[in-house]
Amino acid sequence: MENARQLTLPRLAMAASASIALALGISACQTVATYTQPSLVRVIDASYIAPAVNVVAEGTLLAANIGQGTITPYGTLTASNAALIKITAATGGAALVTTNGTLLAGHQHSIFLTDNGAATTSYTVTILEDQQTAAAGGHSAFRFLNQAPKIGPVDVYMIPSGSTMANTIPIVTALPVGSTAGYISFNSQTVTMVIVPTGLITPKYASTAMSLTGGEVRTVLIVDTQLTSDPPVAVFMANDVN
Repeated sequence: MENARQLTLPRLAMAASASIALALGISACQTVATYTQPSLVRVIDASYIAPAVNVVAEGTLLAANIGQGTITPYGTLTASNAALIKITAATGGAALVTTNGTLLAGHQHSIFLTDNGAATTSYTVTILEDQQTAAAGGHSAFRFLNQAPKIGPVDVYMIPSGSTMANTIPIVTALPVGSTAGYISFNSQTVTMVIVPTGLITPKYASTAMSLTGGEVRTVLIVDTQLTSDPPVAVFMANDVN
């Protein structure tokens, strides 16, 4: 009887330990299953007529006192199928535009503020989904947003070092005003980005040489310059993956 008790107690202890471990495992699984990843969100201001603005999403101030050409860093927000987005003048007052948008869990988004380029208070807010993984090894991925109504549709070239525009194929052709060319992947190397009106060969913008080593993911905002005619196009660029 004594021997049986000695054999039984360790077994009971092991069973109790297993039960505790199982309970903890179930609890951990339940915690993971109910966890919702946040959404990473930034603001791109491409409006010609908006004053300096503040951008609030779901009650969180994402950007303060920004103007055209600003591409903010990403902020963290709770994912939502109908996130309330409000844009107001930095000086206060009634909202310039209020809308709702989808912010997906575990994704990156840009709140994109634009207008029709005319002297009217007609604003548009678009939620863009951004690429959040690095481009493939030895490749770079660029996305282009054409908000240059004076220039109109554009072609975009990435001219390799030592080459010329004459023997380079555009990576984007006839991109209309108000449109977005999704991420385009190409072999990484040193390139000069050149933007021309569709069908023409006279550059309206030419970057300095960009040394791309692979993995880069960038968004390029194209707008009309407001104070000069040479160059007539301004470009703002941001890294989508750090």
